[in-house]
Amino acid sequence: MDIRQLEYFLAIVDRGGFNRASSALYVSQPSLSQAVRALERDLGSELFHRIGRRAVLTEAGRALIEPAREAVRSLETARASVAAVHELREGRLDVASMPSQAVEPLTSLVSGFSRRYPGVSVVIKAAFTSRDVIDMVRTGAVELGLLASSGPVSDKEVASHPLGRQRFVLAVPADGPFAGRTSVHCRELAGQRLIVGQSGTGMRAYVDVLQEQGIELTVAAETEHRVSLMPLVLAGVGLAVVTDAWRDVVRRLGARVLDIEPEATLDIALVSRRGILSPAAAAFVRAATAAPDR
Repeated sequence: MDIRQLEYFLAIVDRGGFNRASSALYVSQPSLSQAVRALERDLGSELFHRIGRRAVLTEAGRALIEPAREAVRSLETARASVAAVHELREGRLDVASMPSQAVEPLTSLVSGFSRRYPGVSVVIKAAFTSRDVIDMVRTGAVELGLLASSGPVSDKEVASHPLGRQRFVLAVPADGPFAGRTSVHCRELAGQRLIVGQSGTGMRAYVDVLQEQGIELTVAAETEHRVSLMPLVLAGVGLAVVTDAWRDVVRRLGARVLDIEPEATLDIALVSRRGILSPAAAAFVRAATAAPDR
């Protein structure tokens, strides 16, 4: 067994099959298949059921995913440690982020990090819920994760580095309700049409709580795609409860932002696996937690 075989195995898992994996790795499919068969011989067990053009993980294959990620990550950490001798002049850092936090504070964090370490490529992976972020970090799919939660993140599964809080605000079209206002009480949302995120997100949880409190509102649209949120608002479909991260974006698009009273917030945190981080991840965490305006 060698690390290349594990990298090939994970590529098939992540890309959903041999064809896509071979294209992503720039290797021929026969070479990829041969490497996987050699890995299966070494392990004494089939890793995939080959059904036509599909590759379905066996129970042994599923059991290998996390150890394989850890082995590959360990090698990447070793390589990055060598690069650290050269002051992080090159390398890669994988970060998972929930959509709103990918607007802010991730933009500012990556901007500052990239100015200091321009040779390190930051790869941002999408995660829709805090559970998604924690699982991606815990299993080694990424080194760091940025998430929002209704309370402090438990250190049970991952190490947590608090970055502050973001309050909920209301995105309203320029010609929408509450004209001339800078704030709105949550009970004034009664009778309004709202655009919400999917279950598991902080924005959706806040709206669900309002409904549980007896505030009768209509969910006009539910979207997993944050890029569609503001176009829906601007098209008059409804209003959107978002976090403070969206404030500048909403205003630049010509819509209005109203503070929702009483103030309700989400805790923002950067999370990492326990133990030794790669030099790039450690530098990113240091920069994030030292930021004066976090």
